[in-house]
Amino acid sequence: MSGTSEAGLGRPRRNIGIFAHVDAGKTTTTEQILYRSGRIREPGSVDEGTAQTDWLDVERERGISVRAAVTRFEWRGVSVNLVDTPGHVDFLSEVERSLRVMDGAVLIVSAAEGVQAQTEVVWHALREMGIPTLLYVNKLDRIGADPAAALVQIRRLLSPGAVPVQAPIGTEAAFGGSIELLPEQGEAGMSGGLSVSVSATDSDSSPWYEPFRRLLHEAVAERDEGLLQRYFELGELTDAETAAAFEANVRASELYPVLFGASGLGIGVERLMDAMVRWLPAPAGDPDAPVSGLVFKLERDPAMGRIAYVRLFGGTIRNRDTVRNDSLDAPDKVTQIRKIDGRRSEDVGVLEAGDIAAVYGLSRARIGDILGAPEGVPGERRLAVPLLTVQARWGSEAEYPAVVAAFQELADEDPLLDLQWLQDERELHLKVMGPIQIEVLTHVMHSRFGLDVTFGEPSVIYKETLAGAGEGYVAYLAPKPCWAILRFRMEPGERGTGVRYESAVRPEHLLESYQNEVARRVPEALQQGLKGWEVTDLKVTLVEGEHHVWHTHPLDFVVATPMGIMNGLDRIGTKLLEPILRFKLSVPEEFGGKLMNELMLMRGSFDSPVLEQGRMELEGTLPVATSLDFPARLGSMTKGRGVLSVSFDGYRDCPPDVDARRPRRGVNPLDQAKYILATRNALSSQ
Repeated sequence: MSGTSEAGLGRPRRNIGIFAHVDAGKTTTTEQILYRSGRIREPGSVDEGTAQTDWLDVERERGISVRAAVTRFEWRGVSVNLVDTPGHVDFLSEVERSLRVMDGAVLIVSAAEGVQAQTEVVWHALREMGIPTLLYVNKLDRIGADPAAALVQIRRLLSPGAVPVQAPIGTEAAFGGSIELLPEQGEAGMSGGLSVSVSATDSDSSPWYEPFRRLLHEAVAERDEGLLQRYFELGELTDAETAAAFEANVRASELYPVLFGASGLGIGVERLMDAMVRWLPAPAGDPDAPVSGLVFKLERDPAMGRIAYVRLFGGTIRNRDTVRNDSLDAPDKVTQIRKIDGRRSEDVGVLEAGDIAAVYGLSRARIGDILGAPEGVPGERRLAVPLLTVQARWGSEAEYPAVVAAFQELADEDPLLDLQWLQDERELHLKVMGPIQIEVLTHVMHSRFGLDVTFGEPSVIYKETLAGAGEGYVAYLAPKPCWAILRFRMEPGERGTGVRYESAVRPEHLLESYQNEVARRVPEALQQGLKGWEVTDLKVTLVEGEHHVWHTHPLDFVVATPMGIMNGLDRIGTKLLEPILRFKLSVPEEFGGKLMNELMLMRGSFDSPVLEQGRMELEGTLPVATSLDFPARLGSMTKGRGVLSVSFDGYRDCPPDVDARRPRRGVNPLDQAKYILATRNALSSQ
């Protein structure tokens, strides 16, 4: 094992996220990394609730990760910030936020289960963001482990650029490590470990690993004309030229090393750590540049208050510095900068470009806020889409204020909860990903806040879109003083395009400051359509606008915009959209007919079934509304032998007989007299 010491400023560094589908061994791998780097004395256990990165009570009791955990270790002289992300689809929002602050990634695949739904979702996000990635095939000691089949599946479903840099020795109980297919050289200075190296001359005496080695050489040769010519002439490449070309392609995110191991036994973990510091890139960023950072995670300390986890892309922040929150356009004071490992923390006093730390004192910070200059901060990649809404319920009226405050705190830490507090109705509604998240919220409210909260039955989140094209108009001229005239052209858009807004009005007809107010209010006005759901997939163009030199007040357009938009929706009409899941289903062949009939009853559609080794494989789409209890029913329908994986596939038109409506929150802008009075009163009280 390598000894550990605190990384100093200027020390080589990596920011790496570990991602996987649930139960692929992600947290166990993290524990082994911390142990083998000397960071902890013995590896914790997920099953026993002793994992270093699963320190929340609910994580220890359930044996799953529900929050991204930031930890750190040192290996081969490199300081690594490691983010262990949740693997369950209900907590995909944590994965989404972690992706923005990573320079490299490790994606873990189980050798027994292979590529699963969340594996594909995360992989495509990593590729879109251009994050160099290692693939680690874990659990080779498990019954049913098949590394060759897992590799074929990885190359088919993820990328043909995924190539092995090791060949596993045995499987299941006979798994004994891996043979290295590349020489042990490079910046990591690797040595030791369970693996042994081979060279080109070993292939005759050890032909069993030749398919893995051939894949590696072919992948490297295909990306370089000179090497391809040599490969055709000689049938192989030298170790030195293979290693040099491979490393360049990995750093360019064109090839992805595949390694093998059994983290539960500690086999292959040190080689994975070697690969992390050898092939994943160091962060960029100038400590002397202007401050540029991102808040990607929030926690609350009982004594110190809000803790903002910040990745700094440029500049340096020190204790007692004042930093500007660009998202809020307001300054905030840093009281302390700490490095945190689970329940342990250490005051480091400084955070510089390329590093991650917990920053105290940013009392107004929210997840996703940009500190300092926005230049250099990566864009957001949306993975998590809550498809269900639930209403919270509490025991007594006396608890109501505490419940509201607790959920507001949780919504700060996870904005996708999208807390809706209906003060007049004294109701709280949240958006959730699935039933496990609801269970966790119940547990957190009890353990953290001492509140016993239950939730109503989850209902599907529908959306609305335009039934055609048309116009919306408003002339807000009374009661004086006011004057705001707006005309919108409203047209349907393609599915998934969201809301697009533009103005065709010249500034001399409507001042730019007034137009900016309209632009801000259009998305807000579309949060509730005629049926109470968010309106999406449309283009709104301001085609006419008028103000009055004396009578117009800037807030007149705050009042007028929702009335003009709702007038257009009322004239044109809206239709419902429902969320759709893409599914993959594998069942024993004898249950296939019954399952296909069940899918059709749920309004599902699917491709022709594929029969393989006594099992039927089906792929297709299902409405969320008809399939809420399908995962639970699948077990009894297939005697526990069915395997289902699902991912969000977008929204599509509802059948005509579906009429899902949601009560409107607040006053409807179509009732203009009542709406004007309510809005003006609200604005005057601010």
